Amino acid sequence: MLYRAVRPLLFALDPESAHSLSLGGLDLLSRVGAGALLSCPVPRIPVRVMGLDFPNPVGLAAGLDKDGAHVDGLAALGFGFLELGAVTPLPQPGNPGPRVFRLPQAQALINRLGFNSRGIDAFVANLSRARSGAIIGVNIGKNADTANERAIEDYVACLRKVYPLAGFVTANVSSPNTKNLRELQRADELDAFLSALAAERDRLAREHRRRVPLAVKVSPDLDDAGIAAVADRVAARAIDAVIATNTTVSREAVEHLPHGREQGGLSGAPLKARATEVVRKLRRALPASVAIIGVGGIASAADAREKLDAGASLVQLYTALVYRGPGLVGEIVRGLAR
Repeated sequence: MLYRAVRPLLFALDPESAHSLSLGGLDLLSRVGAGALLSCPVPRIPVRVMGLDFPNPVGLAAGLDKDGAHVDGLAALGFGFLELGAVTPLPQPGNPGPRVFRLPQAQALINRLGFNSRGIDAFVANLSRARSGAIIGVNIGKNADTANERAIEDYVACLRKVYPLAGFVTANVSSPNTKNLRELQRADELDAFLSALAAERDRLAREHRRRVPLAVKVSPDLDDAGIAAVADRVAARAIDAVIATNTTVSREAVEHLPHGREQGGLSGAPLKARATEVVRKLRRALPASVAIIGVGGIASAADAREKLDAGASLVQLYTALVYRGPGLVGEIVRGLAR
């Protein structure tokens, strides 16, 4: 109800300003114990995935809290887990603005943020201050000026820093907004990349006496051969999960709309069917030991159920929160509990 009242004001602002204002308001309500104004208690739907016990299968997708600065406020909304980031080793501003565009007729967004990040040290400091006991996934990436040949160095640097605090870590090799990043999804490049990342995770597990699951986030724009190659390499390197999917560069459903031809990644309702298709194909190709986290176009319990029925064990939201507000989290969890 509260979000419905303030949404016209937020939509009068540019998307990034509205984003910052929304998170600031969420933090304020959380600090004064007024989070109930934004959400209602959600039922428990326990699910064990990647060796972790989630209170419910509905999580926050990466991208909303890139610097891990709003954990307590977001956790209070009823999410079963939060994925934060993407975070890069060094601070970087990302791409120049304007770089986020609303497409309300399609319930969609286009962004070309480009891994804007305060860097891994600021991220870890923020996460260390969080009081919430929520399961935290950390989405890691490379700096824009790091060549792909040295990309693994950036991912390893981030993995080392977040390892003691993370519930799981996701290697983001599929954002369309960092030049050539998606080339890391190619079979040979992905095999070497995942091999090195898994080896470092195994070393850290021995050091910390705790094994943190690894996930890889993939593009919805992979063809069938690309999906099969990802599944093969993920299984071979003992990666724990695949997040399907990131944003798409396709404009098939929105090119006629205002801002529909902007460069960047498209998210929201137009992505739903393709993301579900990728989930289904991955589930057929992956061993049962590898979990799938479904994301893309989820705006209702029925949408979430569609991803789960296709083979996902967990789901994530982002774009629908912009249009529907934070009460959507509880609505979906309650719908899945029926």
